[in-house]
Amino acid sequence: MVLSGQAMEAFEKFYTEDLVMQENTAPPTVGKAANREREIAFFSSIEQFHGAQVLSTGAGDNVSFTEVEMEVTFKGGPRVTMTQVAVRRWKDGQIYHERFYYSKG
Repeated sequence: MVLSGQAMEAFEKFYTEDLVMQENTAPPTVGKAANREREIAFFSSIEQFHGAQVLSTGAGDNVSFTEVEMEVTFKGGPRVTMTQVAVRRWKDGQIYHERFYYSKG
């Protein structure tokens, strides 16, 4: 859904109200409302989306991961290629914890 431009629809459908999301080693953001704001702020910072591709995926024991490469131009910034791994923990068909791993270069 994210790759087809439905990131917020996926967020509303698949994430729990007590969601915890974390960027690398930054402090976690707790609660769906706070994470909704964080997600909207991220997507609002993108001036142009040039494309993305899933490089790999895996799942087992209520955990899944996706490695994604995307190319974007941020508002007032350069065009960049980003690669990240998102690790998701699931309960009852919804994500209750998601952490993003990437290097800053």
